[in-house]
Amino acid sequence: MALRMWASSTANALRVSTASRANLSPAFSISRCFSTVLDGLKYASSHEWVKHEGSVATVGITDHAQDHLGEVVFVDLPETGAAVSQGSSFGAVESVKATSDINCPISGEIVEVNTKLTETPGLVNSSPYEDGWMIKVKPSSPSELESLMGSKEYTKFCEEEDSH
Repeated sequence: MALRMWASSTANALRVSTASRANLSPAFSISRCFSTVLDGLKYASSHEWVKHEGSVATVGITDHAQDHLGEVVFVDLPETGAAVSQGSSFGAVESVKATSDINCPISGEIVEVNTKLTETPGLVNSSPYEDGWMIKVKPSSPSELESLMGSKEYTKFCEEEDSH
């Protein structure tokens, strides 16, 4: 099992058989210690990302978070229409290692939930920024995005956190 997880992480780092990521062409990305941080997203210190487009913000957990969690086996997400508050839990991710709360980086109303994660929770591992997104929120306070980290700040935050 440990060997399989190591092989999976190594394949991930080397981009071996990651066809879904080949379609992802961010303007800029930083890769450090098995984790990818995408430019153009905002990041919370609790390791969630948010992509604000028009009137909707897409939320998921970062590559760094999924790497530390290990193989995700279950994702508990809220119902569409529920209200979320910045920094409060909206669901949970269960992995072979632990169960962790997922916090929302922005307040608002949930307008869509990624139902694919019910049947295929591993999408959080294989495609955290694309197919593994969790919820879409109509932000009630878009200015909250300003309190979140950019890609360079988040990369530095992860490096400092991992060195302790």
